Amino acid sequence: MPTGSMLARCLLVLLAGAGLMPVSQAEELSEASPAEVATAPVQIDGHTLFKVRGASSQPPQKRAAAIAQRIRDAADDPAVRPDALSIAPEPVGLGIRAGDRLLVYVSEPDARFESVTPTVLAELHRRQIADSIQRYRLERTPEHLLKSLALSVVATAVAIAALLLAGWLLRRLNGLLERRYGARIESLSEKLGSAMHVGVGSMLRTLQSAIRTLRFIAIIAIAIVWIDVVFSQFPWTRWLSDDIADLLLKPLATIALGIADYIPKLLFLAVLALVTRFGLRLLRLYFDALERGTVELVNFEREWALPSYKIIRTLVLGVALVMAYPYLPGSGSEALRGLSVFAGLLLSLGASSSVANLIAGYLATFGRVFRIGDLIQIGEVRGVVTQVRLLTTRVRTIRNEEVTIPNATVMNSSITNFSALARERGLILQTEVGIGYAVPWRQVHAMLIEAAQRTPGLQADPAPFVWQRSLGDFAVTYQLSVYKAEADQLLATYSVLHQNILDVFNEHGVQIMTPAYEGDPETPKIVPREQWFQSPAKPPDGAP
Repeated sequence: MPTGSMLARCLLVLLAGAGLMPVSQAEELSEASPAEVATAPVQIDGHTLFKVRGASSQPPQKRAAAIAQRIRDAADDPAVRPDALSIAPEPVGLGIRAGDRLLVYVSEPDARFESVTPTVLAELHRRQIADSIQRYRLERTPEHLLKSLALSVVATAVAIAALLLAGWLLRRLNGLLERRYGARIESLSEKLGSAMHVGVGSMLRTLQSAIRTLRFIAIIAIAIVWIDVVFSQFPWTRWLSDDIADLLLKPLATIALGIADYIPKLLFLAVLALVTRFGLRLLRLYFDALERGTVELVNFEREWALPSYKIIRTLVLGVALVMAYPYLPGSGSEALRGLSVFAGLLLSLGASSSVANLIAGYLATFGRVFRIGDLIQIGEVRGVVTQVRLLTTRVRTIRNEEVTIPNATVMNSSITNFSALARERGLILQTEVGIGYAVPWRQVHAMLIEAAQRTPGLQADPAPFVWQRSLGDFAVTYQLSVYKAEADQLLATYSVLHQNILDVFNEHGVQIMTPAYEGDPETPKIVPREQWFQSPAKPPDGAP
């Protein structure tokens, strides 16, 4: 603390202790002497008279409140005449008094802060205090209060009329929209279908929501104006009208200034968004051409086009987001950083299975494990692949059931693809029969191959072949292998092949034996031709 200020404080304490100066005045002078920058307004009924400085032990708000209270006390005293306020020299400055009542003290630091002399500052404060006392008393006279009450009643009536008028206008506008566009929406829905009806109806509902929003804004605006007009008429509520205006207008002004300052960054983000969008459209056109086959790349499968586009799109969006991040509102704030950490934590904890399925989906696509239309078997599920997504794979079974399998499960299971090699080399179907040792194996080979040749849908080249799989105790196990060009209709092909095997063996009187039996029957267990179509079976057209 400066030496002069220390000496002034000591002098004030001595004067108060000796009874030569009131303690309140000594405290005010003592607190006003330090050179502080902070100030607070002295307000009477919402009117600011002047600003005062604070001290190290007394904030400016506390000093301003004490001065305002002393001025109000003087205004409430009828004996105090506003034109009789005086400026009296004090030991360390000038004091403005109403008789023996000290209202405010003007010190040298106060005058130096205002860049005037103490005499000029004290005279200015005296005039402002006198005017405020006159205004204080005038606003509390019955005539003025009646006039304020009348103005408040008129303002209230105008506000009610404005509310009714705004409601009536908005209702008329809403009805006009209904009458003018309601019939058009119905006619469009009949011509263009329900989808267009939903779109146009959504547009109408949006306009109606905008009208309701305008009504709400109108109500708020009228209420604010009414509060500002009515509450400003009375000295006891004038502060409320000022505070409401500040509370509403200051945030709006701050928002407007923030938007104005943000316009250059917003333009950069807009240009970045347009460039990113245009680049993604070009990429989509290129990969669509790859998917259709109009553009070809060496060793690039057509089904890789869409997954590759999704990967590149994610990378492009990631780069664009990194470039846009410094230009986003609040990008450097701790709140946004904390939110980013929280979102990353949620992603790492809750999306681990989704990420595993995503990676497995790309591995299945680019690894050529299967494609749409392939007949596959995953675990106990066998069916045709109908859809391959990044997270799941859908399979349609022989019972026309749609099974959705997570891609992580797909990659963690053994996969049998019946269609992968069938397109180039054909799919080998195998079936086995047990024939007794008394039947020549060459005859068995010929009969099995003949049954295969009768079966439609099987390939003649490569030719079917037969192997002796085992020599059992009572029968020889023969395995017939045939080629099928497509993997579809496997069960139907097997069924027809088995039918033809039974027919051929019955035609040649050869018994198909079970793997275990106790003795040869007296007559071979065969079905004669004349019994092939016993009831309820019906022979096909042209059959003998």
